[in-house]
Amino acid sequence: MKYQKTLYDKIVAEHTVCKLDPDGNEVLLYVDRTVLNEYTSPQAFTGIRDAGRSVWRPQAALGVVDHVNSTRADRTALSGTELDIQSDYFARNCADFGIELFDLFHRQQGIEHVVMPELGLVLPGLVMAAGDSHTTTYGAFGALGFGIGTSDIEHLLATQTLAYRRLRNMRINIDGALPLGVTAKDLIMHVIREIGASGASGYAVEFAGSAIRGLSMEGRMTVCNMAVECGARGALIAPDQRTFDFVTAKPRSPTGPALRDALKAWTRLRSDSDAVFDRHVDIAASSIAPMVSWGTSPDQAAPISASIPDPADETDPARRRDAERALDYMGLESGAALTSVKIDRAFIGSCTNARIEDLRAAAQVLKGRRVAPGVSAIIVPGSSQVRREAESEGLDRVFLDAGFEWRQSGCSMCLAMNDDVIPAGERCASSTNRNFEGRQGAGSRTHLMSPAMVAAAAVAGHLCDVREMEACHAV
Repeated sequence: MKYQKTLYDKIVAEHTVCKLDPDGNEVLLYVDRTVLNEYTSPQAFTGIRDAGRSVWRPQAALGVVDHVNSTRADRTALSGTELDIQSDYFARNCADFGIELFDLFHRQQGIEHVVMPELGLVLPGLVMAAGDSHTTTYGAFGALGFGIGTSDIEHLLATQTLAYRRLRNMRINIDGALPLGVTAKDLIMHVIREIGASGASGYAVEFAGSAIRGLSMEGRMTVCNMAVECGARGALIAPDQRTFDFVTAKPRSPTGPALRDALKAWTRLRSDSDAVFDRHVDIAASSIAPMVSWGTSPDQAAPISASIPDPADETDPARRRDAERALDYMGLESGAALTSVKIDRAFIGSCTNARIEDLRAAAQVLKGRRVAPGVSAIIVPGSSQVRREAESEGLDRVFLDAGFEWRQSGCSMCLAMNDDVIPAGERCASSTNRNFEGRQGAGSRTHLMSPAMVAAAAVAGHLCDVREMEACHAV
């Protein structure tokens, strides 16, 4: 009897160089491409240099400055001496080992998980590993992407392979039409809340169903990007015509006969009809509402119409303690309406939600409105290309007229690794992916939500249901 395979099984099998154990649970996996940044690569390059090795396939790597750089408009310098040294060392490493670099002033500079797809370097069926946990983003294209540590980066650069432990298979099926005002960000936050922050640990998750198929490529990237927040080390969406149209329009995608051959292979990239999954999760799209996080883990979230939960209602002791600690850190009282929570800052950006579609959605909410007094608001496009596109559409004027600061591209306020840091005690409505303690600055308080919801909160001065605003039909 023929063994029916999942999409994940097929990609891993195609890239397996050899088994590392008799059962094939550990394999040596060939990796097609990687993207490097200035923050997670230095030790790997130092290890290669000290061992006298070379990079095996430098053309399979791209270097991007995105984590530590300032996003301020002048772009004259990095944020400080230590960050200057870090970025300079990265540039030296890329030059020494023949790796293409998009430095701070490059026309294509931006966040790695935004830049790679917009160039056409993410293709269906590839295996991609990088020193950033949100490499799962590439699953939107039917590519297996996952984050790796520094020692693995060194091994990958030296050999183009990794020792890899196979994952179990999970399918999350979401059927139906998303309700008015509900976005891909709300969808994935709903999933994370449903299965928990470790609900997909040890699994590769395949997202399926009519609601997933109905998402744009930007929306699919958002879903796969945040799959890591429920523990998944791989996330996949089977490629379809929407995928092919997106990829083939990019400057570095295959052309001519190579493209024709690729398209034939890509159309076969899907799970077999009777492939066996170790776990199934079914969610009705109609049950999803605009979401916001209230705690310090992405699964501590609720629909915007809800109240802040009472830890006493949690039956699991560990989860109860986590909720108590989260509310204490966040300075919130159980039972209060989420819409009563006032904010100090609003941030739209990150590898999760800083693509052109995200900026358009925010602009629809902000057009003709003003940021509330006392709220500091910034928008950081995911790449220099996104920034140019937004400006060509006049979105920058909408943001500036509304009272947002319009920035250059970079990771910015997603993580406190540059000069965009939230002071202790201040509360931020954020389109990012993590709300951990201190993620946006020591003592800072983060509420995750979609870009449209961030825009609505900025205007209201507190967490706000975007559906109550006239522009929600365009979200």
